[in-house]
This record gives sequence, C-alpha cells and structure tokens, in this order.
Amino acid sequence: MLYQFDDEIITVQADNLNDMLITAGYMNFTELEKVYRQFNLSVQSMEQCRGKNGFFSSDIEVNDEYSFVKLNLIDVKTIGTREDCLAFFIKKNLFLVIDIEDSDCSNRNIFMKTLARISCENISIEKLVCIFLEGLILRDNHALEQLEHKINRLEEMVLKNEADKDFNMRLLTMKKELLALRGYYEQLIDIGDALRENENDLFDPAELRCFKIFTDKAVRLKENVDLLRSSVVHLWDAYQAYLDMKLNQTMKIFTLVTTIFFPLTLIVGWYGMNFKYMPELSWRYGYLFVILISVSIIAVLFFWFKKRKWI
Repeated sequence: MLYQFDDEIITVQADNLNDMLITAGYMNFTELEKVYRQFNLSVQSMEQCRGKNGFFSSDIEVNDEYSFVKLNLIDVKTIGTREDCLAFFIKKNLFLVIDIEDSDCSNRNIFMKTLARISCENISIEKLVCIFLEGLILRDNHALEQLEHKINRLEEMVLKNEADKDFNMRLLTMKKELLALRGYYEQLIDIGDALRENENDLFDPAELRCFKIFTDKAVRLKENVDLLRSSVVHLWDAYQAYLDMKLNQTMKIFTLVTTIFFPLTLIVGWYGMNFKYMPELSWRYGYLFVILISVSIIAVLFFWFKKRKWI
C-alpha cells in the first residue's frame, strides 16, 4: 500500500508516484521485491529484509540517497511470547515500511494510525518518521508501570512469607524480560541518534528536533527499565535473606530441641551403665523418680528458653 499526501491522503500505485509529494508505504517482502528498483534501493538493502534479526542490535545503513533501518520489536505486555520485526527506507519524500514479521498486524495498525494523525498541510518526512517511531512505544510507560506493580506484589509475598517454590524462577524470568527490554530501547536510541545525525542530508535541519524528542522518550524508558532491574536485584537479595532466615529458624529449632533433650541423654547414659550397687535399681519408686526428673528438666529448660524469648 502506497499513500501520497496531496490536498488529502490518496492511494497510489508505484508506477504513478509524484516525486514532489511525500509518499508513505507499508508492504511485505514479496511486494518490496517487485518495486525496489523503482525506488532506487540497493539489492543488499532489499535482501536484508528477507528475515528477522536474532538479537537486539540496530541495523542502520546510511546511503547517499536513502537511510535503511531494521529493528526487532517487543510488546511490553507480552515479553518473550511474540517479537515482531520490521524495516524501513527513508528518502527525501519517501517513508517505506517493510513488514518482515507482524503476527497480529499491530505494526500495520500503528502505520495507519500514523497516517491518520498527520494533516496534509503540516506534513514533513521528519514528522512522519517520528510519529511512526513514537507509535511503537506509545503505551510502554503504562506497561512498565504494570511491571513495577508486579515487582511490588512479589516483594509483598517475600515480606509476608508467602513466597512459593517457583519464586526463584519467576524472578529469573523477570530479569530476562527486563534485559530484553533494555536491549530493545537501546536499539531505538541508536536509531534516533543515527537519524538525528542526518549524514546524508535527507532531513531539514530545522526538523531534526523531532528525532531528539523521540530519542529522549526512548532514553527515559530505558532508564525506567534500569530502575526496574535494580528493584528485581534488590528483591532477589531480599528473597535470599528470607531463605537464610528460614534456614536459621529451622536450625534454631533443632538446636533448642537438642539442648532440651541433652540432659535426658546424660541420664540414659548414666543409668545404662548397670553397676551392681546402683540404689535406684532396687528402689520401688526408682522408675517413677527418673521419669519425674526427666519431665522436670524438660519443663525447666522450656520455660527458661521461653523467658529468654528463644522460643
């Protein structure tokens, strides 16, 4: 789909483009193969749109006539379940978005919303590119707030001793998600900086502030992610302290039980020697006497530990 901004936005074919008007397009790789020569795009740039990157590093190519960008995308609400990929070409009056992978058509929807937000009177290629890029991160602040609330709930679980056996895995998953988000925003920052440098003079210097605004937003999002990562690290430390405290509590109980019953072990060892002249062996109440002594020792030690608040 190709659109041109005249008195209104009109749909055009690649053969009928007016080079004096700003053109925006959204297409897949198969459609790109048919028209890339008409836009004077290199075969190498076109081939880079064949598949998605396996990592978050900005793929930016600056040529004399156009700039090429390829990026992986993350939906903050579904990190790790779906990662889209797109590329775009920018020329003097052309912004061409290539759909490499878009499972739910979300990127296409962002592109269409971008067209709807721009008036034909105030259109510029810089505004067109920036509004599209900002659309990719439009709702990320809200999603990061939800992540923050999720971390707070996990912290409450630790403080209330409600952490379950899967708690470690949940923290590890969250750390991986935040690391992926950090790489995603670093990618966007690199793209914003590269476009702002305007090496091939595609943009009006007076309009370059649009890219600075976008870059600043990406930087703030990255800083928010860094804060969330720090919170997860602190939560991990708190959870380890919680486990250590539980272990110490268990060891304390075992120590107290051992201490309480140690005197009884001494009595058992004493009367287990079976000397010939032990008076209690022939005493009628010897058995009852030993029982009462044992119970008394347990009771005295128990109340003493209770008074010292060791139990």
